[in-house]
Amino acid sequence: MYLILFKAHSGFRWLLVLLAVVTIAKLLAVWLQKGRMEKFDSILLSSLTGLIDLQILLGLILLIWDASVSGSFPMFRIEHAVTMIIAAALAHLPVKWKKVDGPERAKKTAFALLGAFALIAVGVTRLPQGW
Repeated sequence: MYLILFKAHSGFRWLLVLLAVVTIAKLLAVWLQKGRMEKFDSILLSSLTGLIDLQILLGLILLIWDASVSGSFPMFRIEHAVTMIIAAALAHLPVKWKKVDGPERAKKTAFALLGAFALIAVGVTRLPQGW
């Protein structure tokens, strides 16, 4: 069971990367074209934050499971977990900007997601196997 969860957690990261690139590109296009955020943009954003939440859940399950078996929390796993939790919090910031409309919301959301994505990249590189 552990191996299945680990493979799912490892595999979903590539879906997360793809979805993050698409979502950020779409938001930057809305901002630069001074457009409005459409329903599709909200769906992309919700899908991305949902996938990040799923990754956090799987990661925490794996962290606790591994620690209960090995009896220790290796520092690289703690660093990875903390970095990813901060990234998830940053990815959820756009909820605060629901009342802001148009290109300003798209800009703020895109930059928050860029920050979250940068933290995710750092968090993955903290692992011995990296990407």
